[in-house]
Amino acid sequence: MTAAEPRGTGLETALWRAVAVYRGLALCYAAVVIAMNSGGYAHPLGGWAVLAVMAGWTGYASFAFVPAAFASGGPGRRGRVLPAADLAVAAGCVLATAWVETSENIAAGRPTLPVSWVAAAVLAWAVVGGRRAGIAAAAVLAAANLLVHAVAGTSGGIGGTTFNGIVLLFLAGLVVGHVVRLAREAEARLARAVELEAATRERERLARRIHDSVLQVLAMVQRRGGELGGEAAELGRLAGEQEAALRSLVGAGPAAPPAAAPGAGTDLRPLLTGHASTSVTVSTPATEVRLPAQAAGEVEAAVAAALDNVRRHCGDGARAWVLLEDGEGTVTVSVRDDGPGMPPGRLDRAAADGRLGVAQSIRGRIADLGGTVSIVSAEGDGTEVEMTVPRARV
Repeated sequence: MTAAEPRGTGLETALWRAVAVYRGLALCYAAVVIAMNSGGYAHPLGGWAVLAVMAGWTGYASFAFVPAAFASGGPGRRGRVLPAADLAVAAGCVLATAWVETSENIAAGRPTLPVSWVAAAVLAWAVVGGRRAGIAAAAVLAAANLLVHAVAGTSGGIGGTTFNGIVLLFLAGLVVGHVVRLAREAEARLARAVELEAATRERERLARRIHDSVLQVLAMVQRRGGELGGEAAELGRLAGEQEAALRSLVGAGPAAPPAAAPGAGTDLRPLLTGHASTSVTVSTPATEVRLPAQAAGEVEAAVAAALDNVRRHCGDGARAWVLLEDGEGTVTVSVRDDGPGMPPGRLDRAAADGRLGVAQSIRGRIADLGGTVSIVSAEGDGTEVEMTVPRARV
């Protein structure tokens, strides 16, 4: 068994307390059953000896499985040995029934000496390792029950009481393991929500301070640089770009979780907003637009190629707008500029001359994703590149 390392959280403590309470109550029930049946045992003292072992292990396990004490031995040592020892004690108490009880009583359907006390080991394995560990522990105890009947030589097979007990052990391992997993996932989501709330508050606090200082200075440098002209104008332009980038940074939401769920993909929005500047405006939906990481990277690269064409062919003063749309079954990104536009047939002539920037960097990338590219341009009206990727393919 690969035991999950206990984290010592409130959930862990509550789970182990519940197991300890069950172990104590089941011990009391086993003591009553042994007291009632001891007169018919083949070895009465053996029954009381088994009860003493159960009582001693109950006291020890109630402390040992506390998260802080349990984790102190490390996941490689105590984290594996203690559940294994718990299961071994439970199986040993079951097997002792074959020596303490008579064959006639076992054949008549009398319960094993520990009765329901052994289920505590199944619960412990389910808490430590989940459903599979719980079912594995139930299988070991079921084998011990069957071995008791085999040693006793019962000719009629196992009785209804034994069969029902085995079924309940498997159900306990399955259900408790599943519930524990769900509880841990809920606790992790709650912790993440608290973390995101704290990060959002801190971001808002920093945004207020940055707005009152750095952003105002950059805006003033941009304005004064434009008024002075010359080299100061270039300095003002750079200050304006940094102001836009900083505004985008402090205005973005909290960072995404370090590890997304399998198949969740990559949010396309931050990839596109990274291209925002004083000359490029990026508009995205308020909710996440997720694509597989490779597809998101290809779409972002195609947008970067389109913006590079705007800078190279439209001049420094041209503006561009990037719009991201999340449709029913498609994701669409459009890049529009206010440049001089292109005459009809220019792209075809460029491809014929061996200049394949648009054909490869934009059309080729989107085509590999099963998407389409539409380019609309007219002289004097700018150019719009619309890239559509079907969500079913990404």
